[in-house]
Amino acid sequence: MRLLFVEDEEDLVTAVKVGLVRAGYAVDTAPDVASALEKLGVNEYDLVLLDLTLPDGDGFAVCRAVRTASGGPRILMLTARDRLADRVRGLDEGADDYLVKPFALPELLARIRALLRREEGGTSVVEVGELRLDTARFEAFRRERPLQLTPKEFGVLHYLMTRPGRVVPTEELLEHVWDEHADPFTNTVRVTVGSLRRKITGDEEPLIETVIRAGYRLKETPAS
Repeated sequence: MRLLFVEDEEDLVTAVKVGLVRAGYAVDTAPDVASALEKLGVNEYDLVLLDLTLPDGDGFAVCRAVRTASGGPRILMLTARDRLADRVRGLDEGADDYLVKPFALPELLARIRALLRREEGGTSVVEVGELRLDTARFEAFRRERPLQLTPKEFGVLHYLMTRPGRVVPTEELLEHVWDEHADPFTNTVRVTVGSLRRKITGDEEPLIETVIRAGYRLKETPAS
């Protein structure tokens, strides 16, 4: 999943981004309202982590912009504003959750997982045929065989499993699983999908198909 972290404290951005990337998320950052709105207008995000006190304005402007767009990302406000009135306003302005600084990274990750589960029927477990993936435990299985996946392989599999049977273009995977620094002209997606396919297949039937000049498709093979 791809996140946008809107925050101007550089040390906090660095620390949180490291933790999010290690957890398997693709993370873009924006230090102010203007750059956040610019990136939201160009990229698709699954979740926005939003500070309220920014150098060029109030984070509520970002929140309102997201909420005026249909199908926009979830919003988790991360702010030092801890008054009840601030929390109430944040939720009324359209935030899905509100976390007060300072916060512990494990709690932030748990809240992110909870928000993203809302898009997947409220569960951290995704199952498609013989495949089972648990986003909370970072575990993946084919039948009962555990799959040892890198964060990027896990992210690609998660994205394909939420769209079984559909051809997913390379550009779409790059958009949702990698961050803004990914080079669209490299073969990084092809290499990652190739490695993922080998790990899933083993001695069994391949489940990820390459559709020439179109993308990749996860076959909806029924569980045996």
